[in-house]
Order: sequence, then structure tokens, then C-alpha cells
Amino acid sequence: MKCFERLVKDHITSTLPDTLDPLQFAYRPNRSTDDAISTTLHTALTHLDKRNTYVRMLFIDYSSAFNTIVPSKLVIKLETLGLDPALCNWVLDFLTGRPQVVRVGNNISSPLILNTGAPQGCVLSPLLYSLFTHDCVATHASNSIIKFADDTTVVGLITNNDETAYREEVRALGVWCQENNLTLNVNKTKEMIVDFRKQQREHPPIHIDGTVVERVASFKFLGIHITDKLNWSTHTDSIVKKAQQRLFNLRRLKKFGLSTKALTNFYRCTIDSILAGCITAWYGNCTALNRKALQRVVRSAQRITGDKLPALQDIYTTRCYRKAIKIIKDINHPSHCLFTPLSSRRRGQYRCIKAGTERLKNSFYLKAIRLLNSHH
Repeated sequence: MKCFERLVKDHITSTLPDTLDPLQFAYRPNRSTDDAISTTLHTALTHLDKRNTYVRMLFIDYSSAFNTIVPSKLVIKLETLGLDPALCNWVLDFLTGRPQVVRVGNNISSPLILNTGAPQGCVLSPLLYSLFTHDCVATHASNSIIKFADDTTVVGLITNNDETAYREEVRALGVWCQENNLTLNVNKTKEMIVDFRKQQREHPPIHIDGTVVERVASFKFLGIHITDKLNWSTHTDSIVKKAQQRLFNLRRLKKFGLSTKALTNFYRCTIDSILAGCITAWYGNCTALNRKALQRVVRSAQRITGDKLPALQDIYTTRCYRKAIKIIKDINHPSHCLFTPLSSRRRGQYRCIKAGTERLKNSFYLKAIRLLNSHH
């Protein structure tokens, strides 16, 4: 059954229209959490580059999101997306009339028939959920709803303290959730406000269902720690701590006499994956102190393994360049429009994005354009 689910998933993915919500980054070719984070940061940073502006980010948490899918509504949405009626009927049959029991030791409960949600551990569940929520999009031009499966973030760009559009967006999202049987978990939903103005004002809180949404100074967003100052000390401190814990395991393996190749493979799997996770989105704006702390971990690992390991700066540069090439080749990528070619006489060169602050100048897309032009 797992194999068959994968076949169905691949078939659905291959038949989806290119016009599907471009800000849903899960289960799309050439999309990843890096893209979702970079898009969110670029949206915020370009707005903050203007005068008298700030950004409100609402990190939505749903209660048992996958378990609340209504199959009949899902099928209607799948048909709207152009999927074959026979496939839609199969999905409806697959999700309804599912018997479920609980086993504790040798005791088994009486079966319960489920007609909502997707099966636990089902390969199709995340994809079906992302399609179920494909019509959850921003209604105002100054807002963006960025999604990665069930991780949903509302980014409101505020100018001259006018929050009307943002608050209306949050209200409309609440209405959409009610219509689609989704429950917002207000206690776990958090809001972060990024405001670099010298004369800051009080920001009235956001209410959902009469409950005030908690405002936080930092939030773990798709695996990275993002702060209201848009600096990366909190994130680098966290990953350095994790990496140092794994260095202990690396030292132990060396004492057991493992080869240099085995130690290097262990480093790449358990330490490098932590240090370089989503590196294109955050490394460019790291301070020199942050970078030294990260590189110290690499040097320690290099001494233990006895092998030459790539510096994080080189990994960052390489990944930025490769990701930029992939975005340029993908006309349906939401960031494709940021890479504007110059005239035919300057083939291979791309128009630089204007930036008034170092934060924007050091962000991924501006760095990637500079890399492309320098490689040319």
C-alpha cells in the first residue's frame, strides 16, 4: 500500500497546474524550506528598506491539521485543479470509511470508522493537505501568505502605521478556516513585529476568536531561529551548541579506530547538515563573530577526522550560485522575476536590486545576482 500511495502521489504531483499557489513551497519541484525562508525575508527586507514602514509576521498553528481534512471538500478542490474524476473518486474512497483500532498489549479496542482527515503515516497526507489549502491566499497586495505544507505564515507590510489590510487579512483567514473545518490553535500561534524605526510606537495586539495572540521576540521558523531584529546570533548559537554535542560522538568514534573516510561521512551526515541547513537564507547577514563560532566547529572536526573539510563560506557561495541557476531555469518559481537579464549585449548579466541597507544588500537574492554577474 505504501508503494501504491507513492505512485499516486507522484501522479498527482505531475498533473498539477503550474498556476497552483506559488507561495506553497511543499511538494513542488525545485522548492524547499530555503525558498520559503528566503522569500519571507526578502519580502520583509525590501519593505523595511522604505521609510516609515514595519512588518508584522503571524506564525499560524493549526490544531491537528491533517486530521481535519473534509474528503468531500477536498475532492471538489481536486476537480477544480483539473485532476481526473476517477482519481478524485479513488481519493474520496481512500479517505472515507477507514476503520481504526487502538492496541495496548494484547488488548484491542472496538473499531472506530473515520470519515475525516488523512491516515496517520500516510505518504499522501501532506500532499493532500497542501492541495486542500491551495485556495488560502492573501486577499490584499500588501500581505503574503507563505506556506510549507501546514506551516503557514502571514506577512503584513505596514506603511504609515496603517494596519487595516493586515488585520482584515487575519480576519479573512479565520473565516476561511471555519469554512474549511480547520481550527486555529491561538495558544501556539505567535506574532513577531519587525520595526527598525527610531521612534517606535505601541503596536496593538492581534486577536483571533477573542484571544490575544502572543507577541514574541524570536521564533523557530521552518528550522531556523528568526528574531525581530533579523540578526542570526540566536540561530548560530543554537546550531553551534548542537554541532558541539555531536563533536563528542565524533571523538568517540575516532577512539574506536574508525577510518578517516568513515569519520568524514559521519561529520557530513550529523554535523555539516546542521551547520549548513538553509544556509543560503541566513549566512549572508551573519556577523563576523557568528562566522568565527561556526568555523571553529569545522576546524575542530577537521582536526578529529584528519581530512580537509570545506569552509562554510565556500559552501554558502556554492549553494547560492546553484540555487540561483535553478530559479532562473524555473519560470514558475515565485522568485524567478527577481533575476532580470540585462540587454543582449551583456548576455549572462542580471540587473542588480537596489538596496539602501546592509541587511537587504547581504540577503540571498542580492548576493546571488552579484555571484552570477561575477561568474560571468
